[in-house]
Amino acid sequence: MTEKRFLSERSETQGATMPAWRNETYGPASGFRRQQIAVRTPGPGEVLLRVHATALNAGDVRLMLGDPLLVRPIFGLTKPKNPVRGMDVAGTIVAVGDGVADASPGDEVVVELPGGGGLAEYAVAPAARLVVRPVEVSVAQAACLPIAGGTAWQALDAARIAPAEQPQRVLIIGASGGVGTFAVQLAALRGAEIWATCGERNRALVEELGAARVLDHRTAPLAGLPAAHFDAVIDIAGGIPLRALQRLVRDGGTVVLVTGDGGHVLGPIPRMLKAAVLSVGSRRRIRSLAATPKPAVVRELLALVAAGSLRSVIEREYPFAEASAALAHVEAGHTVGKVVVLGAP
Repeated sequence: MTEKRFLSERSETQGATMPAWRNETYGPASGFRRQQIAVRTPGPGEVLLRVHATALNAGDVRLMLGDPLLVRPIFGLTKPKNPVRGMDVAGTIVAVGDGVADASPGDEVVVELPGGGGLAEYAVAPAARLVVRPVEVSVAQAACLPIAGGTAWQALDAARIAPAEQPQRVLIIGASGGVGTFAVQLAALRGAEIWATCGERNRALVEELGAARVLDHRTAPLAGLPAAHFDAVIDIAGGIPLRALQRLVRDGGTVVLVTGDGGHVLGPIPRMLKAAVLSVGSRRRIRSLAATPKPAVVRELLALVAAGSLRSVIEREYPFAEASAALAHVEAGHTVGKVVVLGAP
């Protein structure tokens, strides 16, 4: 796109409106409606993006529902502060705010938006979170990386899974979802021996991604696995007693809790507190992961995708006109890999 085109687009967005999918209240995906809303002007340290692809995450569903109630004081007590969902986007910068020195109109970037805003034609993003998208990586592939790929990377770091002379053995519970498909691939790249759990229909996919052994813990309980068999357990699926997970790791090993499962009010907080208690004085630690935006990690992930060493497993791409259906699909659970909404035409 030429400089003239960018100057024209920036001018056209000032005082303009755009299509966006919104729900002014907390509730299911069926409550979202396509509406015309004002295009925001980027403030200091921000950029305006034309959104080309938005990848949806479980976190989008939790914010959509306002569940657990614990998140509402931050994201909106009685209704969402930002009624537009979608945090992971790939797009083109069309305007920059004051103080932005390292980004320019025309840059193709990937970013995790704070709280949402991706299911719209344009979105405002913090410049500090931007990562340039390599030309070898499609917008759909790139949009999947910040939250799901970043969480998988941070979970492996927390589990201390790294290249070593003696391969580490890691169990990934819930390996066929967005985070899980990245975790299997990244663990394989770090030289680990991967055991994984998923539904039978996804066994071939998880094996293809790098798992040496795949089982369905719903039909083959983890209690049947030998004690102290793993250097690390990464729990993405949830619902398994903490002591059962702790039993599986060797002394010096780590259980990493990625899932946000828990009650409607406090969410994962009680489980996190119990994990901390069980770790006191134990050589088998349980760590609760609170993944954070890390542009440096997204840059590494993009490089791996560009090199052909990593891929985003995309179950389905939805056109912008069907964004509410995409949200409903993720809300229903059991998504294989990622769901992506393409930008407004």
